[in-house]
Amino acid sequence: MAVVAALVLFAGCTPTAGRGTAAPDAAGPAASATSGVSGPGSEDTRYERASRRRDKPARFTLVAAGDVLPHGPVNASATRDGELDYTPLLAGLDPWVQGADLALCHLEAPVAPPGTTPSGYPAFGAPKQLVADLAEQGWDGCSTASNHSMDRNVAGISATLDAMDEAGLGHAGTARDADERAPQLYTLDRAGRSITIAHLSAAYGLNGFSVPEDKPWSVNLLDADRTVRQARAARKAGADLVVVSMHAGNEYVADPTDEQRAFARKLAASGKVDLVIGHHAHIPQRISRLDGGPGDAGMWVAYGLGNMISNQSAECCDPRTTNGVLLTASVTQREPGEPARVTGVEWTATTVDRAAGHRLRAIVDAIDDPGAGTLGAAELERRRDAVRHAVGDAAPERTTPPTPTGGEPELSR
Repeated sequence: MAVVAALVLFAGCTPTAGRGTAAPDAAGPAASATSGVSGPGSEDTRYERASRRRDKPARFTLVAAGDVLPHGPVNASATRDGELDYTPLLAGLDPWVQGADLALCHLEAPVAPPGTTPSGYPAFGAPKQLVADLAEQGWDGCSTASNHSMDRNVAGISATLDAMDEAGLGHAGTARDADERAPQLYTLDRAGRSITIAHLSAAYGLNGFSVPEDKPWSVNLLDADRTVRQARAARKAGADLVVVSMHAGNEYVADPTDEQRAFARKLAASGKVDLVIGHHAHIPQRISRLDGGPGDAGMWVAYGLGNMISNQSAECCDPRTTNGVLLTASVTQREPGEPARVTGVEWTATTVDRAAGHRLRAIVDAIDDPGAGTLGAAELERRRDAVRHAVGDAAPERTTPPTPTGGEPELSR
């Protein structure tokens, strides 16, 4: 993934090739003989084409996934000849991530500070290479507020965000200074105009650690009132869509807690948040559409997306921890100046094939090609049924990857 500048859609200018690049809009009908326009290259025709692009609905997809947990065995599977490479573990999701217009992951573990040894549970310190490989796969940014954010103290927070900056990944939820607590902004150029998405992230607690008194901005803790204030400020600053990542819930429990529900309801009632993405339970949880939301059009919440990649399984925790959810949200801005709205949400079940070296796949793809892993058809169906039962029937299942509608996002704050 490479972060590129916003595309300039003048006539005769072709968008840059690469992930997330679609063909330019088709030219409109030729001018009539009585219009006084000499041909398709004339100034009037170029203006008409630009106007048509601006008046078209602007559409894009946002894809989000569950917890990225680099347990020791996961890191071992990524090691070949002493070198770390997570690409083979993640590759099963390539079409889904690279097909998204905006792809947001959840990096639950901080990066090990320079000069220290990476570690797994209970005090994580992820190898820096994990961040580079997430970016290479096509993720545009990650939420970083979790109960493990302070596992390596503020040095771990700095190491994490340094690595993400180096890889070109956006980040929300932890900060190196007060200014960085501002939402991460992503700007997409679609239909001849720019659409800005603000991403916020907060966690319920820190496993007994505390936010340093002299650095209260270092980890964003769950506070609905503060999150609403941040969302309101983001909209005043020009955000067309606000997404909040919520790290909360009870581990291995499918039902959302009172804390999760109350937080989501308050955000929906504010009318300032479009989508809530949940993490922490390590198993998939319900997807719901709440009353409220911007324009009183409703707000989608995925209470828990399970695990994207980890070493968890029935052996340590719960059989459902091998599963996760890819959430695909469709967003539409019908005309310039109108609000962008989440017009639909879909889900796709994912799973980790531990015996194959922690290979991550969309279950629908694994069912179509079971020979690529160690999981049989019956087991794959059982895992998908478990995800279906958990997420409920408010949103439909998606069985094909999305297709990019334009160029890659530009990051800012």
